[in-house]
Amino acid sequence: MTASRRLLLIALVAFFAAVAGVFLARLVLDQPKASETELHTLLHNELDLTSDQHARLDQIEKDFSARRDALEREMRAANVRLARAIEAEHGYGPQVTDAIDHTHKVMGELQKETLQHLFAMREVLSAEQAAMFDKSVVKALTADAR
Repeated sequence: MTASRRLLLIALVAFFAAVAGVFLARLVLDQPKASETELHTLLHNELDLTSDQHARLDQIEKDFSARRDALEREMRAANVRLARAIEAEHGYGPQVTDAIDHTHKVMGELQKETLQHLFAMREVLSAEQAAMFDKSVVKALTADAR
């Protein structure tokens, strides 16, 4: 293989790895934000929270924000790992498979911790507030299914 063909092949692999990384990152990181915004609007503008509830929710948000940021950094690192595996193997080999599995693990952790965060917020609410919150969560989770 000539040097120019090898360089072209490396450039193509790097391009497709970058595209795959961007696609996965947008799939994982962009989607929850719309639901988060809707839930935050509900919590802070429509549920008539007490000052104690506001304080407790603010602490829950602060705690989760730090953890979410860490998981999002881990997701970006997982995308880099996947890109490197694609670049190294030039196909769907064991390194790519391992990198994909790791990416799915991180995505799953983010989803689990997001749900734990939602349930922690729900515990702060009264029964009436929790019912409104539940409807908003269900709506957010099923919006794309319609």
